[in-house]
Order: sequence, then C-alpha cells, then structure tokens
Amino acid sequence: MKLQVVVHRARLGAEEFRVVRPARPLARAVLVDHDRYLNAYLDQDAARTIAGLWMLAARSPRSLVHVPMRAGHPPDRAVPDGGVGPRLDLVLLHHSLQFAPSRWKQVRGRLDPGRPQTASLPVAEQDDGAPVGHAARHHQENRDLFHQHLHAETLFMTGSARVFRETAGRFLEVARRGPGYAEAHPTSRHFCTELHPADGVLGNAREVHIEYCDQWAS
Repeated sequence: MKLQVVVHRARLGAEEFRVVRPARPLARAVLVDHDRYLNAYLDQDAARTIAGLWMLAARSPRSLVHVPMRAGHPPDRAVPDGGVGPRLDLVLLHHSLQFAPSRWKQVRGRLDPGRPQTASLPVAEQDDGAPVGHAARHHQENRDLFHQHLHAETLFMTGSARVFRETAGRFLEVARRGPGYAEAHPTSRHFCTELHPADGVLGNAREVHIEYCDQWAS
C-alpha cells in the first residue's frame, strides 16, 4: 500500500517533533464527539487513507500522525435532533513517545511547511474487522490497548504498535464493503464497524464507531 504524506517538523526549545499528515485533505471525513462514544463518518477514500495512517502509526513510534478532520461538514444523518456534537481532529501516537497532549497546540502552531513523502505500508494484519486473539485481549496483563485524551479540539489515540496494526483493518473493512452495501440497500445504507470495549482493545477510551457514508451535507 502506497500512502502520500507530508512530514512536518516543529521545535519547542531543545525538542523537535515530527508530525505526519496525509498529503491531501480528507474531503469527506469527520470525527464527532457524541458524548458516550465517538463517531468517524468516512467515505471510501477517507477510510482507506486512515487505514494507511493507522498502519503508519504502528511503524513510526517517534512520530505524531495528525489527521485534520474538524473542518469537515458532517453527513445529514450525523445531525440528531439535539444537534451535532463537537467535531475533532485526530492524532495517533505510540505510547513510548510519552507526548503530553497539553503541548499539542504549541506544536501545531510551529509546524514547518513540510516535505512530501511516499510511505510504503504492508496490508493490515486484520482486514475483516474481527477481534484478534480474543482470550489474550481480555487477559488482565494485556497492555496492547488504546488510551484517549482530548485537548485543543483533538482526540489523541495512544497505543502500541500491535494494537494499531491489528485494528487498521476496521477502516479497510469500511472502505471495501461500505460502497457495495450502500448500493445493495438503498433504503438502509448504514454500514459500520467499531472499536468496541468488548473487543479488548480499549483501555481508558470510549467506543469509536466507524461509519461509511456516501451522502454528505453540502
């Protein structure tokens, strides 16, 4: 899998941070905070790109993988009677980086113009959305878990290389199966998967619902 990205640098005092972003804005992708859970609404291209960025986070433990999403317009069905929740950007990072989310606003404000690169990535280990190693996942010593923080209108997903690798397939499933499902079910076009507490991949983290959308608000 080839992924076009831009690699930025930001310096805070003696420290330098490496931030990777997709080369092209994700035109149809939005991450909404629905209080009890988070919902990523994605078209096929965005779901495929985020799968690649998920894999990139697994192999780039010294990088912050930034996915700008909060400027997007949510699809009509993302707006319930009570209105749409806050829209968020997304940052993926390896737990060994020990990055404090409170520093993100400074880092984001000091990024250089960046350099385009092409990342060559393997196919995700798990491409059908099914939980991996269920018994091991629910063992009390399992440390391959996602943890979340919210800061500066950004959701931080912190995890191990393994948990990023093993869950990238959730996004590939949406990219591969979503369009066909929507076409075959025109009156009920909802196709989704999730990062669910029962999967054994979430530590201090809320459920993330991942939904394919082909009908978007203008």
